[in-house]
Amino acid sequence: MDVLEAIRGLRVVRRYADRPLEATHLEAILNAGRRASSSKNRQRWDFVVITDRDGLRTLSEVGPYAGHVAQAAAAVALVYPSPSGEAPHSTNWDLGLASQNMILAAWSLGIGSCPITVYEPELARTFLGYPADHACEQLLVFGYPANPDDLTRPLRRGRRRPLGEIVHREHW
Repeated sequence: MDVLEAIRGLRVVRRYADRPLEATHLEAILNAGRRASSSKNRQRWDFVVITDRDGLRTLSEVGPYAGHVAQAAAAVALVYPSPSGEAPHSTNWDLGLASQNMILAAWSLGIGSCPITVYEPELARTFLGYPADHACEQLLVFGYPANPDDLTRPLRRGRRRPLGEIVHREHW
């Protein structure tokens, strides 16, 4: 799939078929995240992959909008070193790039995804077991859509601001 086609067609998917991701697909998704650009090539990320159904159910409790994690085929927790006196801006940027790479790679393979905000960080830390000097504020969930039409359904009209409304040339 062409990158621009993937970007144009990308949709968030929250309902998943009851089947695991193919191992080669999951590896391709993770490699796409690993290959993301990173400020000063620091690669300040670790990815914790959860495919166990009980684990996915536990992670569905990390926030009020995470219920569909329980039905996903996989979740990827984005774990990074907690900022210590250093502004986290570049780490946040890097995590966003890694996330978008994984989301687009999944989409190109016919796999839906949804980003999840972690509202219960202690639950995430206890379950995932990452070190005390690290943090996890986001998960990505993946799965083959329960409805294959989700991959091709038309975009909803009026959901994105027009380009002319958000682009300023040379100055505001």
